[in-house]
Amino acid sequence: MGSSVVDPDLRLALVLVALTVIAAAAGWLSGLGEHRSILVAAARATVQLAVVSAVLVAVVGSLALSAAFVVLMTGIASVTAAGRVTGRPLRSPGVRGRLVAAALPIACGAGPVVLLVLASGTVPLRGEAVIPIAGILIGGAMTATSLAGRRLREELGQRRGEVEAALALGLMPRDAVLLVVRPVAATALIPPLDQTRTVGLVTLPGAFVGVLLGGGTPLEAGAAQLLVLVGLLAAEMLAVWIVTELVGRGALLDDVPR
Repeated sequence: MGSSVVDPDLRLALVLVALTVIAAAAGWLSGLGEHRSILVAAARATVQLAVVSAVLVAVVGSLALSAAFVVLMTGIASVTAAGRVTGRPLRSPGVRGRLVAAALPIACGAGPVVLLVLASGTVPLRGEAVIPIAGILIGGAMTATSLAGRRLREELGQRRGEVEAALALGLMPRDAVLLVVRPVAATALIPPLDQTRTVGLVTLPGAFVGVLLGGGTPLEAGAAQLLVLVGLLAAEMLAVWIVTELVGRGALLDDVPR
C-alpha cells in the first residue's frame, strides 16, 4: 500500500466487483427485488466518483471554485430530496416550486452549521477542508429532508380524515396538519441520534477512521468526529423542523387538506 489509505489498483477493482455481486445476489435471492437497483447504484457511484475526483483536483485550490462546487452539491441534493418527498418525477408539472421547497430545508439546515465552523476557524477556510465538511452536512440535511418529508406524506395519506376533522372543528390549516404530522417528523432523527449516542461504543464512523488513517492522533480523530456528529445533529434538526413547517403550510406537498 502506498501513501493513500486505499490504493486504486486491480485488487480494489476485484473487491468492488465481488462486493457488488454479493449485494445484488442477496437482493435477488431474498426476494426483496433490489438487485438491479444495487447494480445501477454501484455503477453510478463508480462513474460519479471518478468524475468528481477529477473535478476536485481542479477546484480545491480555489476557494471560489470550491464554493461553486458546494452550491452544485446543494442543487443535486435538492433534486434528490424533492423526488423522495413528493414521489413525483423531475419532469412532472410544478418542478420549480418543488425544487425550491426541497432546497430550503437543505440550505437552511447545512448552511448555518457550515458558516459557524468556518467563521470560528474550527475548519480552515481552504477548499480541501470546506468541500468535505460541507458535503457531509449537506448530505445529512438531504437525508433528513427526504426521510421526514416522505414520512409526513405517508402519514397525511393515512390520516387525512383526522386533518379534515380538525379543520371542521375550526383549526387553522397549518395547525390541523401539524397536529397529525408533527409527532412522526422526529423519526427522521433516529439514525443520527443513534449514531451519536453509540459512537465509540458500537462504531467508529468515517471521520474518526479517516483522520487516524491519515496520520492524525486519536485525540484529533475524536475531535473531528465529534464536530461532524454534532454538526449533523444541528443541520438535520433544522432541516426536519423546516420540512415540517413547509408541509404544514402546504408549500412542499401538493395534496394537503386545507
